[in-house]
Amino acid sequence: MIHSGVPCSTAAKTSMARLCDGFTGMLCFVALFCCAAIDGQLSATFYGTTCPNLQSIVRSGMSQAVNRERRVGASMLRLFFHDCFVNGCDASVLLDDTPTITGEKNARPNANSLHGFEVVDTIKSAVEAACPTTVSCADILSLAARDSVVLLGGPTWTVTLGRRDATTASQSAANANLPSTTSSLSQLIATFAGKGLSARDMTALSGAHTVGLAYCANYRAHIYNDSNIDPGFASLRRQNCPLTPGDGDGAAAPLDAQTPMAFDNAYFRDLMAQRSLLHTDQELFNGGSQDALVQQYSANAAAFFTDFAAAMERMGNISPLTGSQGEIRINCRRVNGYD
Repeated sequence: MIHSGVPCSTAAKTSMARLCDGFTGMLCFVALFCCAAIDGQLSATFYGTTCPNLQSIVRSGMSQAVNRERRVGASMLRLFFHDCFVNGCDASVLLDDTPTITGEKNARPNANSLHGFEVVDTIKSAVEAACPTTVSCADILSLAARDSVVLLGGPTWTVTLGRRDATTASQSAANANLPSTTSSLSQLIATFAGKGLSARDMTALSGAHTVGLAYCANYRAHIYNDSNIDPGFASLRRQNCPLTPGDGDGAAAPLDAQTPMAFDNAYFRDLMAQRSLLHTDQELFNGGSQDALVQQYSANAAAFFTDFAAAMERMGNISPLTGSQGEIRINCRRVNGYD
């Protein structure tokens, strides 16, 4: 199949259609088929001629941000996940509320827990200065998530590009599609399967919790109510997370207490020791179908890295907008034309 880093334009497709008008040869069929196929696919070289320095610009922006605060790396990874799971990887999670758009930032799984928007803004400004109205916010977020993992010591992978940005958002979809902190293993598997991801992908992607923090409101039930938790660990976490909801809701604790800002496989060792901060994480090692995989990842960081990278590639391909769909936002927080 013909392969290109640039999708067929509307004008190009119109010209091809006119050329084929009254002509039924196979050549015209193939040309139109290839144009349609190119229009809907992502490519690692999509900006090869239109913005050749894109990846170095994003990498530099992320390097500066992570050097200032390593937690930003985990925040960017979370932003990407929470974007892709809601109507696909379309940067809808970055949109602010407006009189006509109710954004996803204040959905239950996102409210007060998503960070890093200003980092995306800074990188977008640098990209716009180099390549005006060319690169989508969705592609910038995809690259930033990959670079965050690398900067924190994790694996790399090829990010395919060519996504376009949504012109709307869905708070209701965010509430419905993102995993709940109370989900069971079967519910988690079903949620990921709904996005075309396997149980193995789910377990590997959950390993992203080897970096970052969680708030008391999200882990309170686990440390007070669950039995599959190390008593000493539960007691330690209760010190900064009172049983009664209130002022302590915002108290943060590391998802991986061993190496909270290094991307490694310590998270899986925590699961085996029943020292997981979240109920949903401990569900992966609780006498169920993922126990053997958790054991493998805890003993073999290379196996985890390989599977994580592959799962991130698959997640990045969840329902992207391509071709003439959506738009290339100039400001990642606003649809074009909004003052």
